[in-house]
Amino acid sequence: MLNPAGTFKALGEPVRLRLFALLSACGEQCVCHLTDALELPQSTVSRHLGVLRHAGLVSTRRDGKWMYYQLAEQVPVELTVLLQRVEQLETQQDMQRLQRSRGC
Repeated sequence: MLNPAGTFKALGEPVRLRLFALLSACGEQCVCHLTDALELPQSTVSRHLGVLRHAGLVSTRRDGKWMYYQLAEQVPVELTVLLQRVEQLETQQDMQRLQRSRGC
């Protein structure tokens, strides 16, 4: 079960909110594609994904040298629906870059 305060604290940072939105909309993604979508260094994206993972919001899977992230099973559907309704220009641009990079 997720800790509500920890969940909202983790999502209170704009980059982590953007990452959550991308994973919510497109499912499992390689960190390299998330890096391209957010136009941020891999180390920054990985650090923020680590915070989301520590909060129980994302899970990981390794395939060779690549790390893949997806929303954790225990994330309530209501939370994803709520955050999908919050349309931000920046999140839409992230989605477009992800679609060009990998296809969503």
